[in-house]
Amino acid sequence: MTSPSDWTLDETFASESGAVRWTALGPADASPVVLVHGTPFSSYVWRGVARALAGEHRVYVWDLAGYGASEMRAGQDVSLAAQARVFRGLLAHWGLDGDRAPAVVAHDFGGCVALRAHLLHGARYARLALVDPVALAPWGSPAYRLLGAHAEVFAQLPPALHEALVRAYVSSASHRGLHPEVLDRLVAPWCTEAGRPAFYRQIAQNDQRHTDEIQDGYGEVAPPVLVCWGTDDTWIPVERGHELAARIPGAELRLIEGAGHLVQEDAPAELTAALSRFLNAGHFGAHRRTER
Repeated sequence: MTSPSDWTLDETFASESGAVRWTALGPADASPVVLVHGTPFSSYVWRGVARALAGEHRVYVWDLAGYGASEMRAGQDVSLAAQARVFRGLLAHWGLDGDRAPAVVAHDFGGCVALRAHLLHGARYARLALVDPVALAPWGSPAYRLLGAHAEVFAQLPPALHEALVRAYVSSASHRGLHPEVLDRLVAPWCTEAGRPAFYRQIAQNDQRHTDEIQDGYGEVAPPVLVCWGTDDTWIPVERGHELAARIPGAELRLIEGAGHLVQEDAPAELTAALSRFLNAGHFGAHRRTER
């Protein structure tokens, strides 16, 4: 297992929502792939997949504004609308447009970010893989909505109680259970002085309108699409995967048995194999397929 100290984002992009940390792996001249994480995670969840794909691709990873190693501050716009604009800016910063349009792999909220950047801001992708994405209404558990509605109150929790809450929340994303070092790494950014209010800030700023604004446009998604879904996802049920794939013309649905919402941790080999096959495919079939 990769040690937490082995994952470092050594570059910075000055975005409209603050400093965003990123890095790239693999040959500089290889076909580009961008990995987008969701909430309340960081690019760390992509570490194994990124290193595996970097054998054949130039892989870009980044921590969303207000997440992980990126800047966290009061008054920061970390909404899904802002994250999509930041992503569009990052793609331009990396020179990933036109003939170098990347393949994009996006998980959870990252799915909404990637879809908004494509549908609303003109970002072009060679291929798009969506892993248990937040894309269709309704979403957000009662607990999630409670945290968002009372963010200022929860931000005043004593540090020990706050950490216990975040640990329980992050742990629930995995069906098979997280290794203690992985859980520590995912929780740590939210337990600093800046991270505690940032955890509730990002929940408070995100609501269903960010998917409502785009979900009627999924039929216009241009690149080939793969939808991956953990069959034991308790955050977003697998039925949403079937619905999303049905809304995107030609989309392929790949169900990953025994995986929860955090597929990268529950079934890394299966997910990497599915992504590698999709990214390296010579051409995309015209018919939708469901694989188990």
